[in-house]
Amino acid sequence: MENTTIEFNSTLEAIHSPLALQIFKVPGVKSIMLGSNFLTVNKLDNYDWHTLSQDVKAIMNNFLDKDGINKGLVPVITQELMQKMQNDRMAEEEEDDSELVSMIKELIETRIRPAIQDDGGDIEYKGFDEETGTVFLKLQGACKSCSASEDTLKGGIESMLKHYIEEVKQVQQILDPEEEIAMKEFERLEQQLKKQSNSSAENAHPSPQQ
Repeated sequence: MENTTIEFNSTLEAIHSPLALQIFKVPGVKSIMLGSNFLTVNKLDNYDWHTLSQDVKAIMNNFLDKDGINKGLVPVITQELMQKMQNDRMAEEEEDDSELVSMIKELIETRIRPAIQDDGGDIEYKGFDEETGTVFLKLQGACKSCSASEDTLKGGIESMLKHYIEEVKQVQQILDPEEEIAMKEFERLEQQLKKQSNSSAENAHPSPQQ
């Protein structure tokens, strides 16, 4: 389906994509996003991207090339997953949204998602709190692992939504449980490094004796 993306964060999630399953066999692959005209692979931090990318490209070429091992006979995703996606989209379209929520969704769909997909990512609307004016979104693909993801969320997406819809006051990212754990672990490590840096600075420049 056009303008649709699917993200897989494990081999278990990728059981309905023969291509994603093969890519997950490459050591270091963290997540995979399939779009209508692009594929995004996120890697684990301790793996070299140059080596990993060569293996991923080889798998893609063999799978997608009509003269390769797949010969174009095996679909990228199964019919079962395709049907589920269609049902989910139909159910979403049947939701009785308020006029304000419909405006937010339309702006995301027509102005924001295409730009993010051009960078190998995607964005999913998760909800709107009318009391606080908070739009809840989930970044996917390359965008969620990018070091500038917070800038994208606040400087780009939030600014655009606030500009066109005055009821929107802020945008907040929704994280998966494993992403929240990773974020907290990163913050804890960052605090430890700051403490070590401050301690080293104090030892290098001791306070003068009274």
